[in-house]
Formats: sequence, structure tokens, C-alpha cells
Amino acid sequence: MPAPRIVITYCTQCRWLLRAQWYQGELLQTFEEEVGEIALVPATGGVFRIDVDGAHVWNRKRDGGFPDISELKRRVRDLIAPGRSLGHADRAAAAPAPGEHDRPSGSPAPGE
Repeated sequence: MPAPRIVITYCTQCRWLLRAQWYQGELLQTFEEEVGEIALVPATGGVFRIDVDGAHVWNRKRDGGFPDISELKRRVRDLIAPGRSLGHADRAAAAPAPGEHDRPSGSPAPGE
């Protein structure tokens, strides 16, 4: 089975090349043994999209802006290495929101 191909499509008019390169580097460092290629594809029209083997992982317009790197790594991991731990990125996602552990179970958060 060939190694996964990740495609980062970015808008050249918006000057998002550096952002695309940063995500590319982060993903290459994290998934150096699992990924076969991370391609940067220039486009126009405000597009910023990340796909793994054709599956949409992130779309700036659909998902609202740019991904937090930990969230992006979790989404990519879930597709290419589902059982793999991401260490601190996984722990941060599982941590309760500040003050959340102080409320009794089922109690609404302040302002709800």
C-alpha cells in the first residue's frame, strides 16, 4: 500500500505560501515515517485546503479560518495512523476547559 499523499492548496493572491510551508514542515516532522509526500499547490480565490489522499481534512471556508496545529495533526493522524499517540497534542484535546472541573456534573456553565 503506497504511503499517503497530503496536498496543501493555498492562495497565492493572499500570500499564504509561508503558512502552507509551515504546516508542511510540521506535518513532515510529525509523520515522517507515515507520509509519502506533502505537496504544495498554488491556487487563487482565497483557498486554503488540506487533503489526505483526496479526503478533505481542512478547508478554510468550511472550517472557519486556519487550523490549530494540534487539531490538524489529530485530523491527519486519524486518517493515516489511527492508533498513534500524538503525546501532548492528544492530552491538550482531552483536558477540561478552565473551570469545567469545578462544576457538578450536568450543571450549566456560567452564562448558560
